[in-house]
Amino acid sequence: MIISASRRTDIPSFYSSWFFNRIKEGYVLVSNPFNPKMLSRVELGPEVVDCIVFWTKNPAPMMDKLDLLKHYKYYFQFTVNPYGREIEHNLPGLSQRIDLFKRLSERIGKEKVIWRYDPVFINAKYNIAFHREAFAQIAEKLQNYTEKCMLGFIDSYPHIRKVMRKNEIKPLLQEEMEEMAVSFKTTAERYPTLKINTCTVKVDLRHWGIPSGQCIDKELVERITGYSIIAGKDKNQRGVCNCIESIDIGAYDSCLNGCLYCYAIKGNSPTVKTLVGKHNPHSPLMIGEINEGQTIKERKVKSFRNDQLSLF
Repeated sequence: MIISASRRTDIPSFYSSWFFNRIKEGYVLVSNPFNPKMLSRVELGPEVVDCIVFWTKNPAPMMDKLDLLKHYKYYFQFTVNPYGREIEHNLPGLSQRIDLFKRLSERIGKEKVIWRYDPVFINAKYNIAFHREAFAQIAEKLQNYTEKCMLGFIDSYPHIRKVMRKNEIKPLLQEEMEEMAVSFKTTAERYPTLKINTCTVKVDLRHWGIPSGQCIDKELVERITGYSIIAGKDKNQRGVCNCIESIDIGAYDSCLNGCLYCYAIKGNSPTVKTLVGKHNPHSPLMIGEINEGQTIKERKVKSFRNDQLSLF
């Protein structure tokens, strides 16, 4: 089993104490996003968890607690974008996040810290020339601290279209994405160990030498764990997603990073603050407590480890 922590919120930044409490207790309760009355109980023992994938823009609150994961394998998807606080309201400054990236990489190994340049969008301020220069500057700083950059382009989700219009962000044209991608690839070629993948197959850049990758990556999990795994494509993700199957333990509408483009919140900050106010780091649920009328179902989990001996 692979744990995703989390596509739905920034657990390292805002819920690390809760996460480590769940590791200590050995299980977590996850609310069904479509039916809050249905809860899944997921075992978190190292015998069933092959790997944990953390998604974050600020891992600082987790950095001094990583020793608590000594029995687990894990890696980070670490987003480092060059936008200002009018776009990403509550993040530390770019230089501070780059420093955090370097420190994390030095601590756990550069293969375990994936740089996400995501999402890419353009407007009058953040135009193609801006991205060409910003990507080059960040890549130069991170070249010795990561092996891969996951490249993502903005999706026009219905609930962020108003914000996009307000900030003059329009859906990207294919030629705009390709022009930026070519410049990113040219930059990456200066650093032999830095590879670029697109986050999904939605944007096909293979003809420019940029393959479509996996954020929850079978090859990387096998490299980190030291054994082969049997895991299929994640059927709970969009069809354009290449990721292998995982269990997400986060909750929507619970991230305080304040990114205007976020798909995981509905642009309603009062709702987010209300839900975050219900967080109890000692609860098995990330948000709230178990209530009467909720049903808890044990989710059957097992390791993906392939114990079959190879004949070759």
